[in-house]
Amino acid sequence: MTDDFVKSSGNIFEDIGDSDPTSTLTRAQIMSRIIDIINEKGLSEIEAAKVLGIAQTKVSLLMNGKLSQFSLDELFLLLNALDKDVEIIIKTKADQTKGKVRVLIE
Repeated sequence: MTDDFVKSSGNIFEDIGDSDPTSTLTRAQIMSRIIDIINEKGLSEIEAAKVLGIAQTKVSLLMNGKLSQFSLDELFLLLNALDKDVEIIIKTKADQTKGKVRVLIE
């Protein structure tokens, strides 16, 4: 038995062969923050549904991390419903590496 290890790329979705790993990671990070906010506010799924303006079944999908059910646009709207601003900053790269997407959470 060998103990072979493969170094991660830094994006688990890339490591497992996701077709769009950058977008999936971005959605996962945003979804995680939305879940944190709902939990911090102590909202039940029914209460969260009212605040978010979506069906309770959709909140259940959210709370269970069903990424395929939510687009970035939809997640941004959910953040807004939770009284969070979403800022997108597009800037020139400082070096010659490939452009990247980062999620910064305050």
